[in-house]
Amino acid sequence: MTAIDKLFSGMRIAASALKAERARVDTIAKNIANARTTSVPGTGEAYRRETLRFEPIFEKTVNGPRLGGVRVAGIQKDYSTPFQEVYDPGHPDADAKGIVRMPNVNTMQEMADLITAVRSYEANLKVQENFERMADRALRLAE
Repeated sequence: MTAIDKLFSGMRIAASALKAERARVDTIAKNIANARTTSVPGTGEAYRRETLRFEPIFEKTVNGPRLGGVRVAGIQKDYSTPFQEVYDPGHPDADAKGIVRMPNVNTMQEMADLITAVRSYEANLKVQENFERMADRALRLAE
């Protein structure tokens, strides 16, 4: 593997992480936006928090598989956290006992996850910028 291949490999890894973290931010934003949605059309139940599952990307090389980045393996609903039940008999989604099932979205947890995702995105953006500077310097040296 040449130095150029290594440079572009690093850029691809950072780019894959940027794409994955962007998807994570989008999912968190969707969770926050639906934190008070008590009835999702088609399901009849409260909004259920979504999470992303990441998986590594492996590249085939003559020396065997090598880590090539990360990708979103899937979006899954959070069934481990129960809905919060609130007594509100006047709510349109209340049951016969006046109980409304609220989404299992904890806004504080989502905000903490959002901060982590944004910081990870920023770190990978810095990596990408460093690769760009290295490539620019390498091209100037080659002149």
